[in-house]
Amino acid sequence: MPSASAPSILQTHIKTAIQTNGGWLPFDRFMELALYAPGLGYYANDLRKFGLFPTEDVVSGSDFVTAPELTPLFGQTLAKQIAQALQHTQTTEIWEFGAGSGALALQLLSSLEQLGQPVTRYTIVDLSGSLRQRQQETLLIFGDKVQWANALPDAMQGVVVGNEVLDAMPVKLLARVKGNWYERGVIVKSEHEFDWQDRPTELRPPLDILGEHDYVTEIHPQAEAFMRTLTHKLNASQQGGAAFFIDYGFPEAEYFHPQRHMGTVMCHQGHKADGDPLAQVGRKDITAHVNFTGVAVAAQGDEEEVGLSTLGYASQGRFLLNCGLHVALEDADLPNRANAMKLINEHEMGELFKVIGFCTGEPWDAMGFSAGDRTHTL
Repeated sequence: MPSASAPSILQTHIKTAIQTNGGWLPFDRFMELALYAPGLGYYANDLRKFGLFPTEDVVSGSDFVTAPELTPLFGQTLAKQIAQALQHTQTTEIWEFGAGSGALALQLLSSLEQLGQPVTRYTIVDLSGSLRQRQQETLLIFGDKVQWANALPDAMQGVVVGNEVLDAMPVKLLARVKGNWYERGVIVKSEHEFDWQDRPTELRPPLDILGEHDYVTEIHPQAEAFMRTLTHKLNASQQGGAAFFIDYGFPEAEYFHPQRHMGTVMCHQGHKADGDPLAQVGRKDITAHVNFTGVAVAAQGDEEEVGLSTLGYASQGRFLLNCGLHVALEDADLPNRANAMKLINEHEMGELFKVIGFCTGEPWDAMGFSAGDRTHTL
């Protein structure tokens, strides 16, 4: 656990940044500091973060649970798609961004080994030093096959995986108030409190929002910049590769729907959700839903650079069933069956979570998108 003074030090650090920036900090910069300030931010401190749901008998000390923590069937099923991608790209390397507890890497490497699919190197890119230590302990059995990178090379090859990583990338907040658009930022309210303040901006959502009502939403310049960088790195390699991202979100038309007027920023602490990122800074996660259209457009490149081809876009439930989760359920015990159903049920993670896939060169028939592909909705 971090020392009791850690959040106070983080608050002081953010207040200094606000003062240095003229008394106002755009929300994406505030979110970046709250999550990633070295040694202080939520993902940089020693809080447990990932884990199982607490029960009457077990206090997990975690704030949320991701699919790999729910059941190893998630990684075992995803491994089949990864194996197919490795074969199509004729590569033997995997890159995972935001590896969390290391549970997904453990599941993928173990399953790929059982499938007879060679993996020569598994590289993890994670900004959290405390999580890196946890990952190293979890993945010790794989020795030097698993590596950690602090920076990306000029060229990348292999298969890229990111589970719930795009939602943790800082977003800009835009607010339409009485017909005028503002960028929403953070100011210092008192010694122990932050507050919101809007400033006029030329920034706009990618779609016109119908109606005249007040409206709050996000734009995602960091996630889109990340996709452009990844596109460049994969295309810079002669071998190339593929990429799969799993996260909660919507295509553009749903993301910027007139009725979604409160935005999607959400916080997670102790397996409870709230909508106030300005409170308990450093002690809880801050996320925003993913605009998958923006992600896909960024990956497509522009006139100056060749982009990635889209392999498909589907709900997590459909993707996992396409990859054979229903077959794995036949031999699973009751707890794993129950948790696997959470991954595919529409009223739980099956519909809100989506999977999007990309590749260098011409697209191929990826098994995860063989039915229920929604690329046409992006």
